Amino acid sequence: MKTRNEKQLVVGLDIGTSKVVAIVGEYEPGEPITVIGIGTHVSRGMKRGSVVDIESTVHSIQRAVEEAELMAGCDIRSVYASISGSHLETRNSHGNAAIREREVTAADLEQVLEAASAVAIPADRKVLYKESQEYRIDGQDGIRRPVGMSGVRLEANVHLVTGAAAAVQNISKCIQRCGLTVDELVPSALASAKAVLTDDERELGVCLVDIGAGTTDIAIYTQGSIRHTASLPVGGDQVTSDIAYGVHTPTAHAEEIKIKYACAQTGLAHAEETIQVPSVGDRPPRRLARQSLAQSVQARYEEIFEMVQDQLRRSGYESLVAAGVVLTGGASKMEGALELAEEIFHKMVRIGLPQQVDGLGEVVSSPLHATGVGLLLHGARAGGTRVGGPVGGSMGGMVDKLRGWLTRNF
Repeated sequence: MKTRNEKQLVVGLDIGTSKVVAIVGEYEPGEPITVIGIGTHVSRGMKRGSVVDIESTVHSIQRAVEEAELMAGCDIRSVYASISGSHLETRNSHGNAAIREREVTAADLEQVLEAASAVAIPADRKVLYKESQEYRIDGQDGIRRPVGMSGVRLEANVHLVTGAAAAVQNISKCIQRCGLTVDELVPSALASAKAVLTDDERELGVCLVDIGAGTTDIAIYTQGSIRHTASLPVGGDQVTSDIAYGVHTPTAHAEEIKIKYACAQTGLAHAEETIQVPSVGDRPPRRLARQSLAQSVQARYEEIFEMVQDQLRRSGYESLVAAGVVLTGGASKMEGALELAEEIFHKMVRIGLPQQVDGLGEVVSSPLHATGVGLLLHGARAGGTRVGGPVGGSMGGMVDKLRGWLTRNF
């Protein structure tokens, strides 16, 4: 739907293990997206990318969406949502179709994508996402944009992501119980890649590593196309757990310690530095050497990066990622993570920030929101989101929303 100023609206819903983020953007075709609203709430019903408590997840989504609606001044009816978890599997497929009018149209592209998606998969799985890699027309290889070209037979290599049907249904059910329609579920790694990678990196070959709280999602691109995706069941929450168990402090305090004092390389912590650690129960707080904390954190980040390295090797594309590795996600902000990654991968590494969007600085300047921004970009290319009411909608409706939000929060 269009707003009063004839701009389209699109909504991305990043359902993570530690947080749920709803981001509203407005745009004109061919112009950058402007972020006009964001809502964030603690995620309490997710574990390692999968729903473990429907009621808690529904509540978290509702609160995030309501906050985004208040900031953007609109009623959200549908969203492009993220999905992750180790249940996701990837494969590359091939399809072909006749060119009906002797000139390739968008309908022909859809037909050849459907043909490539018609693969034999178990009954408990479903094709979740498909993206073309390259096309062939009458034997001519390497075609990226075939629309308008003449020919008789169209072929396509397609990247498919499948997911466990039950996990997909549970995510969809949570969104629908909030009164929203799911425009599309997009794997987190692919959404983040849309937000932070450059065309040059995709062409040269690059490995995106999105380190979230519960999962680390990977997307590998070569020759401008997606080649491999994966989701590892490890992330920033494991770092928090290591701190909690290692220094004997409650998880909430461990998270604070991680944010304030942790680093991923012991060399960044001076030998004489100490931090105060709250104890469990009514025991008095203790002092701990910051280097001991850094050792624990470094060990976990080394494990994460080594798991990524193993996944990169097994994919067969390790030698083809000339542009190196791009880290993004909330856990990529850890001090020393970039330098540690360079040591392990022996490649160039950078932190990926969202691109191609304007608006709220906290969104466009943080790797924390890479997935949410990527969902906006994907949704804009797919035609936007169903959103009710223009920006700056009726005063009565906005007052009612504000009253309800204040009641629930205070």
